[in-house]
Amino acid sequence: MNNKRKIVKVVIALIIALISIFGVTRFATSTNFHAKSIEALDDKRGTVMELAAASTAASAAITLIPGDTATPIAEKLADLSSYFLIVLCAIFLEKYLLTITGYAAFMILIPAACLLYAANVFLENEMCKYLVRKIAVFGLAIFLVVPASIKVSNLIEKTYDSSVEATIQNAKDTTEEIGESTEEEEDGSIVSQIISKVKGGVTEVTQKLENVLSNFVEAIAVMIVTSCIIPILVLLFFIWLIKVILGVNISIPGGLPGRKI
Repeated sequence: MNNKRKIVKVVIALIIALISIFGVTRFATSTNFHAKSIEALDDKRGTVMELAAASTAASAAITLIPGDTATPIAEKLADLSSYFLIVLCAIFLEKYLLTITGYAAFMILIPAACLLYAANVFLENEMCKYLVRKIAVFGLAIFLVVPASIKVSNLIEKTYDSSVEATIQNAKDTTEEIGESTEEEEDGSIVSQIISKVKGGVTEVTQKLENVLSNFVEAIAVMIVTSCIIPILVLLFFIWLIKVILGVNISIPGGLPGRKI
């Protein structure tokens, strides 16, 4: 009777492994399964691209203003492109990890845990039993970490949606305003035309451009937090959760000697 129970446990473990490999993996790595997460990432990518295009256009338009008054602002706007590139890389990485983590979890880790459990049915080793739990929980954790980080990021981004849209629109309006003024050039009177178009003289022109720059810096800060910092914090939370549940000590590469999480 005892041997029959062991055989049943082994068969169940093998069935779960096969279901994980040939069934769950197909869904966990499919774009349809992650449709909402992919859509959220695509929307975020579109926003970043709009911000990058608006800042580049604004920088190019500012360079048309004679004199060096607004040149530092144009240079700062041009420098923002590197930050937009970092955010875009983070977004693409999250998008690819959605399917990669699903593959790793249900094609490798969960079946490995099942096979180890099946072997341990006969070995009856406590260490193997503990390792089975660790591998299974770790597999589920890495599968959930990316969707969880996207969900948290979306909650934060909703608060700043109107602010980011206002930044893009403000930059476009300023760029068009400067562009229209420079197109009306007659007898070398560009400066007077820009001043009359914006109203208030050079001081107001500079102040308006500084506001555009500060809005872009704020938008980038939001994007870096939601696309880079939040995923890292969610990952650390899952690592901490694994440690709490299983008592696993996981060393963080590059950390202080002897420090573990």
